Amino acid sequence: MSDIKAKAQGLEPSAGPRNVTELVKDNGNIYESLAIISKRARQLNTELKYELHHKLEEFAVSSDTIEEINENKEQIEISKFYEKLPNPALMATEEFVRGELAFRLVEKKGK
Repeated sequence: MSDIKAKAQGLEPSAGPRNVTELVKDNGNIYESLAIISKRARQLNTELKYELHHKLEEFAVSSDTIEEINENKEQIEISKFYEKLPNPALMATEEFVRGELAFRLVEKKGK
């Protein structure tokens, strides 16, 4: 999963204008392109969420009593790093434009 972080390192974390012709060059349909990008964005979001929760579980302290929660600097740094990552939709769009996504379109029968 660390490859997600590597891909995100070079991306601008804020959204910018996109050339629509880049999005439709493979299939000619903007709606299909957006559907592919949104599915990939959901995959990336799930992977990032799993990775973040897995890393934060290391800091979890299970106790039966209610105590004051101590701030852990490493935990805060990990959380800040994930907050600064670009939106999964931006990462998925960049992957799509670069041609890094493999997809297939299923034709409906009966047409």
